[in-house]
Amino acid sequence: MSDSTNKQKHEELLLFLFLTVVLAPLLSIIFVGGFGFIVWISQILTGPPGPPG
Repeated sequence: MSDSTNKQKHEELLLFLFLTVVLAPLLSIIFVGGFGFIVWISQILTGPPGPPG
């Protein structure tokens, strides 16, 4: 293997680790938190779910 191939594999490994260790968990936290925020705001505006009291 040439030196440039090794460097490319190393960069691909670092990118994969960044995507799986940093970006995927961060995006999932953002999406779940955003959905919870939307539900929270909608319940403030419309009231909790259930039959009318």
